[in-house]
Amino acid sequence: MTDISKQSRSASRNPIDRANRKMMSIWMGWGSRVLPFADVATDDLPLSRLLRLSLIQVSVGVSLVLLAGTLNRVMIVELGVPATLVGVMLALPMLFAPFRALIGFQSDAHVSALGWRRVPFILRGTMLQFGGLAMMPFALLVLAGAGQSSSAPAWIGQAAAGLAFLLVGAGLHITQTVGLALATDQAPESAHPNIVGLMYSMLLIGMIVAALLFGAALANFSHGRLIQVIQGTAVITFVLNFAALWKQEARQPNRVIEAQRTFQESWALYAAEPHAIRRLVAVALGTLAFSMEDILLEPYGGQILGLSVGDTTKLTATFAGGGLLGFALASRILSRGFDPFRMAIIGALIGIPAFAMVIAAAPLHVAWLFVVGVGLIGFGGGLFGHGTLTATMNFAPKEQIGLALGSWGAAQATAAGVGAALGGFLRDVGQPAGLALPWQPAATGYIIVYTIEIVLLIATLAAMVPLLRARPTSR
Repeated sequence: MTDISKQSRSASRNPIDRANRKMMSIWMGWGSRVLPFADVATDDLPLSRLLRLSLIQVSVGVSLVLLAGTLNRVMIVELGVPATLVGVMLALPMLFAPFRALIGFQSDAHVSALGWRRVPFILRGTMLQFGGLAMMPFALLVLAGAGQSSSAPAWIGQAAAGLAFLLVGAGLHITQTVGLALATDQAPESAHPNIVGLMYSMLLIGMIVAALLFGAALANFSHGRLIQVIQGTAVITFVLNFAALWKQEARQPNRVIEAQRTFQESWALYAAEPHAIRRLVAVALGTLAFSMEDILLEPYGGQILGLSVGDTTKLTATFAGGGLLGFALASRILSRGFDPFRMAIIGALIGIPAFAMVIAAAPLHVAWLFVVGVGLIGFGGGLFGHGTLTATMNFAPKEQIGLALGSWGAAQATAAGVGAALGGFLRDVGQPAGLALPWQPAATGYIIVYTIEIVLLIATLAAMVPLLRARPTSR
């Protein structure tokens, strides 16, 4: 009777087991082909662990949307802060960008009493990020002279807001740089480029989700709602980073650091590689071209096209969605051996008509043309970013992948910070132009910035064309 009952139960389970096995085989076969970077997972590093680790990138994306997507519109339009000052504030986090390579280099050789290398850096960065976000809403209200703070000296609001942005910026650069290094530690060397691709895809996904949530939360704007949104973001970033770090890095209390090159020696070796400096210059030019509008797109939509706070915040989702599509498409094409420099050039070429569409939206007063242009800017930027990142890693000297990644990030983030400040300054300078133009006078400053970005994209193409003939050295 026992054998018969066992066989009966086994037979009853067989259809379900077969269905489960069939579903798993479909998922493993179809998912690895369709989902970007799904084939990165291994037995020792399952996809669930990778996705949890990528929450660091999600928290970075949430903070970036808040800073460059939501607060720039709120500060300029709702709080009445001059765009030049807004640009300077948003550029302050980028002061730490040049140190990204050094931060990654230091985390490689860090010795902790608990046996960790990366975790202490990420925890410090998380606390800096949390502290800056916690004080930021009150600093911004003082900066704008809201309520009783109108009688306070202007420098108090400026100093408090500047400190808040600096803390958030330091935290972002530390957590993102060392988080990427921790991710690459967990996977075999052959999977490192795909790991980086997965992390940046999660960054864009975090930006899309955050943009939609911020847009809904700030649909009915008030000072109290602004405080809730920013401080809620502080809590969310802390929780995400803590969850991402849980049991990710093995402790090695007795780890001995072998003698290695100094940072100066490592940098000299990297810079001596053919075309290394030209690649970084091209990255900086292209990033500058794709970032000068970062703090202006939402104010442009609100001030010139009459879009609401919720509508303009959702533009960040459109921008990030275009970037995610560009990143996924570039990954699929580059995995087939396509030249990464050529991919970056295609991205720059797409950016030129995209900015032209954004410019044309002002005299035509057509909101959908503006939205399409924003999506194409994100798409072109995604192709350009993935192409230059892949090329940087392909051309990196042996055992310098981390330094190459940090150098790429430093050039990109520094150019983005300069672009944010320069874009705000040029918008303010161009505002009073009293010429007879086919658009309203308030749009002049914005259009000057977008035109300069088209010129910068042309300069980027000129810098990258010679790189098409370059080939990576065998390693």
